[in-house]
Amino acid sequence: MPPRTRTTQNATTQNARTRNATTRNATTRSAQPTSLAHLASDLRLACMRISRRVRFESIQVVAPHQLSVMARLEDTALTPRKLAEIERVSPPSMTRTVAALVGDGLVTRQDDPLDGRQVFISLTARGLLLLQETRRKRDAWMATRLKGISADDREVLVRASAILTRLASE
Repeated sequence: MPPRTRTTQNATTQNARTRNATTRNATTRSAQPTSLAHLASDLRLACMRISRRVRFESIQVVAPHQLSVMARLEDTALTPRKLAEIERVSPPSMTRTVAALVGDGLVTRQDDPLDGRQVFISLTARGLLLLQETRRKRDAWMATRLKGISADDREVLVRASAILTRLASE
């Protein structure tokens, strides 16, 4: 048993070293003029890491791609084709995602009253509750992290959030 403990301690120490080196590199890089390529890389990695942490800090009942579809349905019912277009996936892939969500009772299918060949997908009450609870937990995790940074850094993140949101919608 002791060798396993030693391995765990070594892995923990190594993870701490990696985090510290990553923080030093990001701090060093941010103090220097940044090329567009470095900025693109740093932003992509930071967004990816934050996204991963937020997803894995909360208990996952549904997969991230399923939660994304549920979020699209929060305000209005959509066709599977429109969902596929918005999510930038193939229609067959969206059909599988919708089928899984229907099977879990998180969304429902309704026939289009004007075109019997079309169906609309909408959230169930259970799906809406799950979506809201997942958001609440993720927002709480992020708010806890934001409490630990300066007001100046939060101001920068307010501006960055607006810019990143605009970039993501292009």
